Amino acid sequence: MHISILLMEQIIELFIMIFMGFIIVKTGIVKDDDSKVLSKIVLYLIIPCVIINAFQVNYTSKTVRGLLIAFAASVILQLVLLFIISVMGRLFHMNEVEVASVYYSNSGNLIVPIVTFILGQEWVLYGCAFMSVQLVFLWTHCKKIISRENSYDWRKIVLNINMISIVIGVVLFFTRIHLPQLINDTIGSVGSMIGPASMIVTGMLFAGMDLKKVFANRRVYFVTFLRMLLVPLISLILIKISHMAYLSADAPKIMLIVFLAVITPSASTVTQMCQVYGNDSRYASAINVVTTLCAVVTMPVMVLLYEEFI
Repeated sequence: MHISILLMEQIIELFIMIFMGFIIVKTGIVKDDDSKVLSKIVLYLIIPCVIINAFQVNYTSKTVRGLLIAFAASVILQLVLLFIISVMGRLFHMNEVEVASVYYSNSGNLIVPIVTFILGQEWVLYGCAFMSVQLVFLWTHCKKIISRENSYDWRKIVLNINMISIVIGVVLFFTRIHLPQLINDTIGSVGSMIGPASMIVTGMLFAGMDLKKVFANRRVYFVTFLRMLLVPLISLILIKISHMAYLSADAPKIMLIVFLAVITPSASTVTQMCQVYGNDSRYASAINVVTTLCAVVTMPVMVLLYEEFI
C-alpha cells in the first residue's frame, strides 16, 4: 500500500508539470511549436545524462547479479510484448503512433524518481537496465515506424548519443571507473530534469490541441486500455511463469522495478520523436496525457496485484 500511495503522489506531480507547460502556452509566453527545441534537449542531452549517472554505482558481485537479472527480464519482456503488440496492431488496424504508444512505456520519467524515493538511489541502476534495453528498441523499431523509413540506418543508430551513453555507462561500471565528483554531480543534475522537461513538452503540445476532439476520440481510450490494463496484465503473467522474481534475495525488488517500468503510461519520447520526425505529435501527446491520468489508478492497482501474486 505504501508503494501505491507514493505512485499516486509521483503521478500527481507529473500532472502539475503538464499543467505548467499548458499554462505557458495558453498565456502566450511561448508557442506550442516551441516544444520541439525542448524535445531535442530531452532526447539528446538529458536522457544520456540519466543513463551515465545510473551506472555510477559501486561494482559488487551482488550488483552484477542483479543487473544481469534486470537486463534479462527487460529483454525477454520487451521482445514478447513487441510480438504481441505487433499482432494486435494488425488485428485492430492500429497506426504507427498507436502501436508505439501501446508498446513504449514512460519509464524514463517515472521510474527514476519513484525508485529513488521508495527504494533508494542504489536501486535506480536496475530501472536503467530496462531503460537501456528500451532505448535500443526506441532508436531502431520506434524510430523506423514513426519516421516511416523503409530500413534501418545502422550507422546512425550506433552513433546515436543515447546508444553511446549506454556503452559508456556499462564500460565505466564494469571497469569500476568513477567520474570526478564535479562531473558526476553535473551529469546527475542535468539528468534530474528528465521528468519536468518531458512533462512540460507534453503540456505545451496539449495546449495547442482541440480538447473536445481529444476526449471525443474513442481510439484514445482503446489505446489507453491496451497500454494501462492489458499490457501490464500480460507482463504480470510473464513474470509469474518465468520465476525470475525468485532467482536471488533481491530479485523480487528488481522484478518490481522492471514491472513498474512496464506499467507506466505511454512514453513521452514517442511524442518527442513524432515532433522530430514529422508524425502526429498531437495525437501521441493526447494518448500520453490520458494514459497518465489513468495511471493514478491503474499503476497502484497493478503494484498491489504484483505484491499479491509474485
